[in-house]
Amino acid sequence: MAEPRVPGGRGAELDLPCGESVHVHDLDMGMREYDCACGASHAVVTDIHPPSRFFPEFLVDILRETIETDDDMGEFGTTHLMGIVLEEFPGEVATENVEEDQDVGYALVWVSDFDSRRLHEIVVELVVELMEHALSHADSDEAMTQFEADMLDFDVTEFVDEYRRERDFSGPHDTPA
Repeated sequence: MAEPRVPGGRGAELDLPCGESVHVHDLDMGMREYDCACGASHAVVTDIHPPSRFFPEFLVDILRETIETDDDMGEFGTTHLMGIVLEEFPGEVATENVEEDQDVGYALVWVSDFDSRRLHEIVVELVVELMEHALSHADSDEAMTQFEADMLDFDVTEFVDEYRRERDFSGPHDTPA
């Protein structure tokens, strides 16, 4: 007997920003991009993807040490990164809570209107903005001046290109959390 498609439950259908929809069972845990019927590739992120998908592990450690979370998600991670993206681009990211569906292997999934490379750039840009905002509240003009000087030399596109070239997506820091 077929199961009904109840939002957030077993058999959930995710309405994508492009107007198409995808069954959550078609979104594999290891999937980073979904080739949609609309002709575009959409980035796929699940809660089990580590934040090192976007940043080197040393930077993930720094973010975890400096960013306090006040939710039940634990330490700063992919769920928080995608929350930042969702806040900035609410109409361009579809999300679904499928924690009741043990067949998929993840609890949260996000599918963006962007491909995985563009999503990577957006995540980096938003974290840089977050860092800048945090420094603006610090009592150190010297730290803010140094950060601004460092950002003049920082190229998001170049960082993403290099990180994606060098990143071993099957390494020890890229396993389910």
